Amino acid sequence: MAIALFVLPLVFALAALAVPSPRVRPWLVPVGGGLQLVLVLLAVRDGHGTAYSDWLVIDKLGRVALPLVSGLFFACSLYVPTYLRLRPGRPNRVLCGALLAFLGMMTLIVESQHLGLMWIALEANTLVSAPLLIFNQNPRSIEATWKYLLIGAVGIALALLGTLFLAYSALHAGRHGSLLIADLVLDARLLSRPWLHTAFVVLLVGYGTKMGLAPMHTWKPDAYGEAPGLVGALMAGGLTTCAFLALLRFYQICAAAGEGPFARELLVVIGLLSMAVAGVFMARQPDYKRMLAYSSVEHMGILVLGIGVGGLAAFGSMLHLVNNALTKGVMFMAAANIHRAYGAKTIDRVSGALRRVPASATLFLVGFFAVTGAPPFAPFLSEITILRGAVANGRYGIAAAFLVLLFVVFVGMSATVLAVVQGEPPKDLKETGYRDSLGTVGPALLLLVAVTILGVWVPAPMDAAIRAAAVYVETGR
Repeated sequence: MAIALFVLPLVFALAALAVPSPRVRPWLVPVGGGLQLVLVLLAVRDGHGTAYSDWLVIDKLGRVALPLVSGLFFACSLYVPTYLRLRPGRPNRVLCGALLAFLGMMTLIVESQHLGLMWIALEANTLVSAPLLIFNQNPRSIEATWKYLLIGAVGIALALLGTLFLAYSALHAGRHGSLLIADLVLDARLLSRPWLHTAFVVLLVGYGTKMGLAPMHTWKPDAYGEAPGLVGALMAGGLTTCAFLALLRFYQICAAAGEGPFARELLVVIGLLSMAVAGVFMARQPDYKRMLAYSSVEHMGILVLGIGVGGLAAFGSMLHLVNNALTKGVMFMAAANIHRAYGAKTIDRVSGALRRVPASATLFLVGFFAVTGAPPFAPFLSEITILRGAVANGRYGIAAAFLVLLFVVFVGMSATVLAVVQGEPPKDLKETGYRDSLGTVGPALLLLVAVTILGVWVPAPMDAAIRAAAVYVETGR
């Protein structure tokens, strides 16, 4: 079944490209996403077919990440038919095919146990992202796409270089140079330390670029700001999840080699830096979609910070991986609806959204409280777990900096969010014809319900899977 999980979306992608009807084509996205989600849940629940040779395996990390990216994609896919019906002037053939191919490549990244295959899947994911980013076909979206491709190309090239350094560290130690993760973890104690250190630093920069960690985040504000909302949701919750997973594979090897402290200190530094940069650029940010991009930079920093602290914080990081992805889906789809209603995305042209699009504005406002870690939403639970882990490990300075940066981000985001939802709509606002509907509000509401439930109750199977993934990251077992 492991091979079917990424082949199925690719088959539907080809079908979307082949189907002549622009009215039928959008429905292939939720159908393909729904069928793939069912297969994923069956594979994870029963454990049957979770491996296809040594190269494709749903391991303990995959048992968390794969249902997450598939579930997020399915929720976003429910938005697709209504969204494309609101955009009759834009051809949808390439968009529908690229969305399904995007799902296929995310699945392949998660399943890949060979570092070369994982790199290829990430590169393919970058390429199929381009038609999604350029969908609006305006000068700003074209510029954002080129910036994404150029910076992403540098990042993925560095990731390849780091992978080669890691392979050489095995050859230098007299090993056979396998790029299978299981082999590298098994031989980790024998790897050449200088080459292993070099490999991890280069890989952190390479895959950190794909995640959008500071200072490699410069593509994010433009890409997220100009992409359709559902694409921003998939990139902020799906693509970044896959890039983080790739980085964790290399951290596992470092930890197994006894070089965990070296890797963890780097992760702590870049995690706090990402949060600080995000906080600075969110202050007085007039563009609410770019604000969400900086929020993604912040949360990528939180993820690597938790792994860097280790112990209980590593569990909090894996839990936050889930919570962040679901919350970003709420925020990006709500922001997309507000953008559609106003035809603008800056606070000088957007105000009084609670009056004009009350359902979307409410989701945007509640999503803001969720994404900034307010109780009772799920990000509060994962962020407080990371904080507890830092205190338990005696990292009081890190805990204090973490709290301060969370407060800075909350204050910075609140100014923009409140400016959007409060007040009166501009008097010269042109009528766009957009009104909230079940098709545009329902998917975001579904994700918000999940975020709220996970804030007060984490199902036992999910809790066990996340705990197993956290232990697996730190021990390789």
